Amino acid sequence: MPKPVHLSRFNIAALSLGLAFLYLPILILVIYSFNDSRLVTVWGGWSLRWYREFFKDGAMIDAALMSLRVAVASASIATVLGTLAAVALSRGAGFRGRMLFSGMLYAPLVMPEVITGLSLLLLFVALNAERGFWTVTIAHTTLTMCFVAVVVQSRLVALDKSLEEAAMDLGCDPLRAFVFVTLPLILPAVAAGWMLAFTLSLDDLVIASFTTGPGSATLPIRIYSEVRLGVKPEINAICTLVIGLITVLIVVASLASKLSSERGESAAPL
Repeated sequence: MPKPVHLSRFNIAALSLGLAFLYLPILILVIYSFNDSRLVTVWGGWSLRWYREFFKDGAMIDAALMSLRVAVASASIATVLGTLAAVALSRGAGFRGRMLFSGMLYAPLVMPEVITGLSLLLLFVALNAERGFWTVTIAHTTLTMCFVAVVVQSRLVALDKSLEEAAMDLGCDPLRAFVFVTLPLILPAVAAGWMLAFTLSLDDLVIASFTTGPGSATLPIRIYSEVRLGVKPEINAICTLVIGLITVLIVVASLASKLSSERGESAAPL
């Protein structure tokens, strides 16, 4: 049984300062989203005024819906491709070009987003593709697929391969063994990967700004264009709604990842 960890006063103070540095600005933003005043720095009492203003703002609503559509589409495509890539890396250890494939798959993890966005823009221009919903979706799929692969591969490594081998000994081909044996065990990890991809897509600004076109601005782009002219209280309300949505998704993804880890440990060889 692990021994309890006793934190010193210095560690507690350092932890408190770190958490305050990270989350105090967010807390202030959330509080001021309920401010009745037109001035973002002057408190005028509690009110839902700016939330009502947001739901009356057609341009913001359109941008929010565009972001949701892009996030759902790109996360779904990235989950399928990332899961297949994770299976290839964890179950096909000896195939030729594995190192090159792994490096290309995980490159977006360390590649600056401005380079990724610029390279995709040049690609779409060379293909004479009209920039809009699908170009942003493809760009976000490129960005998020590697994150899904990391999450799913970490769960596949913990699983016992003998379970799949036993299924194939009983008459299943590799595809059926994966669908009926492996996939149910890694499903929480797949769901966690989808939620992570959805969150990253919903939050992206740099890559979307390179690959979007007229009439297809996402919510982060719209917020950035509004902020350049001055912060309006409505922006606080919008950001609070986004923070709430992402918080819910992170909590659900964490619970799904924990469940996947527990199931992976129970299926791992003793």
